[in-house]
Amino acid sequence: MSPIKNIFDPASFPDLLVGLESPDDAAVWRLSDEQAIVITTDFFTPVVDTPYEYGAIAAANSMSDVWAMGGKPFFALNIAALPDNLPTEILSEIMRGGAEKAKEAGVVIAGGHTVKDKEPKYGLVVIGFVHPQKIISKSGLKVGDVLVLTKPLGAGVTTTALKQEKVEEAHIQEAIEWMSRLNKKAGKLAVEFNLKGGTDVTGFGLIGHGVEMAESSNVQLQIEFEKLPFLSGAKGYAEKGIFPGGAFDNKKHFESFVTFDKTLDEPSQMLLFDPQTSGGLLLGVPKEQLADFKKKAEESNQQVWVIGEAVTGKGIKVK
Repeated sequence: MSPIKNIFDPASFPDLLVGLESPDDAAVWRLSDEQAIVITTDFFTPVVDTPYEYGAIAAANSMSDVWAMGGKPFFALNIAALPDNLPTEILSEIMRGGAEKAKEAGVVIAGGHTVKDKEPKYGLVVIGFVHPQKIISKSGLKVGDVLVLTKPLGAGVTTTALKQEKVEEAHIQEAIEWMSRLNKKAGKLAVEFNLKGGTDVTGFGLIGHGVEMAESSNVQLQIEFEKLPFLSGAKGYAEKGIFPGGAFDNKKHFESFVTFDKTLDEPSQMLLFDPQTSGGLLLGVPKEQLADFKKKAEESNQQVWVIGEAVTGKGIKVK
């Protein structure tokens, strides 16, 4: 147990429903039997060249953790580290992108804090509400749950191709559109169907976040590769070996927990370790609810992909 965990013993704080002892996406504090507050923060360096889109993606990513846990974000603060020689118009566009994305989500940005740094970093501190009995967690999967993903994979390889000046314009525009898309509808659907197991797929990639769910839920995730959605250019960039450093870090850390079908080549395997920015939700849907869930998703204009199921066992098996 880490020194921090020793200091903040969960037993001493009964209203801390989710904290350091959990691999979940945000912290949750119970205010009453009917309401809890959920809080998270995230920020990162630019993943695209355009300041406005960078701000929008960073804001969407920061708010995602609240939806991933069944909450509804309502309040946020900017957090930024910026070079002192950054042109004012670029700073303004980053902040405008974040503000307009927050407004789309129904979230008020009410201030924040900025420090100087050599490389831009931007994100949000986000606060939301969640019912204490309706928290979605990584430990909530049950054997028999169907695994549903709400955004395609491949953002990491696509933005890396951009950095290497090897990307096709249509591919980066597609990636920007998906990274900028809010997980608001997906989160609302998860709450409406009273789902218990879920997370958002971000820096640890599908495998990393999947391993966290499998371990904390004491199940095995069986994933069917052919059912996975990918951005249009992702497989092509993977075949050229265009991966961010985080993909190799994820592989090193999580590969012992996953078994790949022998027919899957290395680029295909690496795509599942690819770190995502503002990725979709990975949800466990009980089989008896799946048809209604898919119907409601279609009515809500929320795309979903069924990619596998939770079974008895440990780790992840990719077929």
